[in-house]
Amino acid sequence: MLVKSSILLIFIFTIISCTEKVNYYNLPTFSNDGVLNAVIEIPAGTNKKYEFHKEENTFKIDKENGQDRIINFLPYLGNYGFIPATFSDPNKGGDGDAIDVLVLSESVKTGSVMEIIPISVLKLIDDGELDYKIIAIPKNIDQQIINANSYKDLKEYYPEIQQIIEMWFLNYNKNDETQIHGWGNEQEALKEINNNLKI
Repeated sequence: MLVKSSILLIFIFTIISCTEKVNYYNLPTFSNDGVLNAVIEIPAGTNKKYEFHKEENTFKIDKENGQDRIINFLPYLGNYGFIPATFSDPNKGGDGDAIDVLVLSESVKTGSVMEIIPISVLKLIDDGELDYKIIAIPKNIDQQIINANSYKDLKEYYPEIQQIIEMWFLNYNKNDETQIHGWGNEQEALKEINNNLKI
């Protein structure tokens, strides 16, 4: 009888756990294996600017003047989202959001959580605020589309990708004044993440 009761409790707990909404901002920054996590808001290849709204715990298309915000430029070059449990502090020049990430891979759905390998960081200043972008590849080999596991690989084998990423971020939003302050390697990308972990 005790065994049956225990099984029933486990079953009920499993159902409750599965029906609860995930708070994506509070997911762990690193997996149990020490691999970096990324939450995808905007799938590669779309012009719709989805954002995670932490107050409602949902993904929605951002609004501008009451209308869906559509990027009037080329679609997103990769899967765009954020590193969970991070915060770019406005008191230190940040934009008040989680650290942004661009994952170079085939398109995945909004709300996907991916294990990623950071390979560089694009250092942007957006309207006077630090707005660094982590550039990453999926840890899953089957999802990888380029053979670059480091900034050195990216720079040596895919310099055109760097140029395309720069041009895209400089031009996708004509309302913002954006400047590029260079690139950093994978160590700098990890340092940026670790320096902005939520305590």
